[in-house]
Amino acid sequence: MASLKRQLRGQRTARPTAFPLAASLVALALGFGVATAHADDDALPKLPNKTPLKVGFAQTESNNPWRLAETKSMKDTAAKCGWQLVVTDANGSNSKQVSDIQNMIAQHVDLLVFPPREEKPLSPIVLQAKKAGIPVILVDRDVDHSVAKPGQDYITFIGSDFINQGQRAADWLVKTTNGKAKIIELEGTTGASAANDRKKGFDDVIAKHPDMQIIASQSGDFARDTGRKVMETLLQAHPDVTAVYAHNDEMALGAIAAIKAAGKQPGKDIQVVTIDGTKGGMDAIAAGELGASVQSSPFFGPLACDVAQKYAKGEKIPTWVKVSDRFYDKSNVQQNMQYGY
Repeated sequence: MASLKRQLRGQRTARPTAFPLAASLVALALGFGVATAHADDDALPKLPNKTPLKVGFAQTESNNPWRLAETKSMKDTAAKCGWQLVVTDANGSNSKQVSDIQNMIAQHVDLLVFPPREEKPLSPIVLQAKKAGIPVILVDRDVDHSVAKPGQDYITFIGSDFINQGQRAADWLVKTTNGKAKIIELEGTTGASAANDRKKGFDDVIAKHPDMQIIASQSGDFARDTGRKVMETLLQAHPDVTAVYAHNDEMALGAIAAIKAAGKQPGKDIQVVTIDGTKGGMDAIAAGELGASVQSSPFFGPLACDVAQKYAKGEKIPTWVKVSDRFYDKSNVQQNMQYGY
């Protein structure tokens, strides 16, 4: 990561975060959302009292089980919630996701729900939606609060505590390795709030243990094959690695394939810990190849419906609707298989 991104990570604390007005002015001066200036005193847009509501769901990509489960949750909830759902897929592109949302704004959807692929590129579109009178609920990933603020520019962020997820993964690894390990970290998509915070949570815990060393850290873009390729390269450069922390199950499964191809045994020669709780990850835990996975629930449909209905009634919505996540390892994975996706 570039030094600026490290600084930005260091500024992030538990959500919600309060930013002074000066930070907003600086962000605007840097070019974030210049075309749609902040209207700090404007109230959040209202939801119209009608059925069905036309709701836009702008997905980031559909190349992994987590995203597929998230989209399915939204579709399954739509009919029950009285929504006419418009779904798009950005195919892993920030600019495509921005364009998809702009098209939804042009269609005059009543509500926007989406996971911002990256914090900064998707922040200004939240302001555009507000200016157009369309309320926004962010799920899974958040935006840069110095540009767009929950409770002021969008209704809320529904999602997990990514920092805590990283901390839980680190705590397990410290305990499992008796506080001694040489770690390769496979980061998620550069600039994504999930990647930023999962790294911060993990790295902060590891830094407290002098015999735990992160010897390499590189993005695998939350993708299995990319994670495999990155792991292959890092294994060659660091044959002394004894542990891997992947920011999601898909990269962990790619890393496991690379470890096995290198003639080493995942779970014995190299411990692997990750985040997500997918069916593939849970199967790998049962097989003894993956040590543990912190769940990160993709089932946002019911939560988004509940928040939207309460908001329409005028109820006060917290700026962060926190999702509770399970933790899976060999001690409990078999009895929790029904939660895999």
